Amino acid sequence: MSSEHAPTVVPSGINDPVQLARAELKAALAAIEVKANYPKRIREASSRVAAKARTIAEKKPVVALAGIVVGSAALGTAVWGVARAVTRS
Repeated sequence: MSSEHAPTVVPSGINDPVQLARAELKAALAAIEVKANYPKRIREASSRVAAKARTIAEKKPVVALAGIVVGSAALGTAVWGVARAVTRS
């Protein structure tokens, strides 16, 4: 992961002010791109959650099943609540 963040760091040893300013600008733009790339961040987060869920399902299948049931109930309740709010408006 450190290689992904390497462009966001200004290299040391730059003596020329113009080169330093360019390096700082390049690092700042790279940091903004890393922070603002929401699709990539969501994809990485969902991959981490999926991997963790697979690990839990392998080690504790009963806990995984309970999580699926609770998650499904929560999602169903949310959809029902939204549908009810829409039909009452």
